[in-house]
Amino acid sequence: MLSDGEHDGVLSGVRVADFSRVLAGPYATMMLADFGADVIKVEPPGGDETRAWTPPVDARGQSTYFSGVNRGKRSLVLDLNRAEDVAAARRLAREADIVVENFRPGVMARFGLDFDSVRAENPMAIFCSITGFGGGGGATLPGYDLLVQAVGGLMSITGPADGEPSKVGVALVDVLTGLNAVTGILLALRERERAGAGQRVEVDLMTSLLSALANQASSTLATGRAPTRLGNAHPSIAPYELFDASDRPLVIAVGNDRQFAALVGVLGAPDLAGDPRFATNQLRVHNRDALRALLSARLGERVAGEWVELLTSARVPAGLVNDVAEAFAFAERLGLEPVVELLAAGGAPVRSTANPIHLSATPARPGGPSPELGSAGAAVAWR
Repeated sequence: MLSDGEHDGVLSGVRVADFSRVLAGPYATMMLADFGADVIKVEPPGGDETRAWTPPVDARGQSTYFSGVNRGKRSLVLDLNRAEDVAAARRLAREADIVVENFRPGVMARFGLDFDSVRAENPMAIFCSITGFGGGGGATLPGYDLLVQAVGGLMSITGPADGEPSKVGVALVDVLTGLNAVTGILLALRERERAGAGQRVEVDLMTSLLSALANQASSTLATGRAPTRLGNAHPSIAPYELFDASDRPLVIAVGNDRQFAALVGVLGAPDLAGDPRFATNQLRVHNRDALRALLSARLGERVAGEWVELLTSARVPAGLVNDVAEAFAFAERLGLEPVVELLAAGGAPVRSTANPIHLSATPARPGGPSPELGSAGAAVAWR
């Protein structure tokens, strides 16, 4: 039977016992909820700590940090220092299809909620553990996104070449890890159909980041040399960076020789395409500084919007450096429908970022905004 917050999606009938908090785990379980899973968010008295991370707040006065990754769920308050609440948590795990947690390694075992304990009573359960640095030598390290960006190498390649290392402007490693958790959970669900049993899914922030370093990681492993900060430039492509127009910055992302010829043609300097310093991408990378100076002089002659229009017409990848509000407006103009509007209790509209996964037959349909603390109450229908 579908309960409040569920809908007839591809994951309808799948129950998730969500013991996670903050960002990586809640982001993963929200993705599942968007496709119909019944996600019961277990919160301590007082709630997930991000409920208190204000300002800003949404139309209901709820923390936007919390509401941004917890839509479509039901909230169940349990105090795991109380025996009766531990018993309720164990029953929830026993009846769930998926259990998600991101406590420090060993914490769930204290309550009989670890993988082995859950599997003993519920062999069909998919048990997903999200940690900062795994359960081995890094088990005691705190899994904060900023810390992982630092020790995981991301900050070393982010920021101005002559400046200090910089973090990315959002907790990107948490989001990447949440996506890896979703992938692992869905793979385990598929295997459960084949083998008739659940299994453990483990993801951690550290290796999620190392995997996401992509070309920078493969370069390091192949050459033994760690890359350095290049600001907004690319280590292997040029011109592929930020430039200043007369009014505001824009980016130009030239990926091949045809695009470069089109670029310099638009800029009124077609001879640069045949210049022996810039005839190939490898030469352009080698002579990056000279090329940048020549292009910057031309680009400073017009406003950014004019350049973007001209370059886009010539099939040269270029765009304005939008702020977040401008980015949503740009996506709207492209017909991407990046925002969903959900109705909270009492009819207050809450705007939320749309799920980026588009299925033709069973699309995401967020079941509602993030829950009020304890909204599930006694309404959790035990199986």
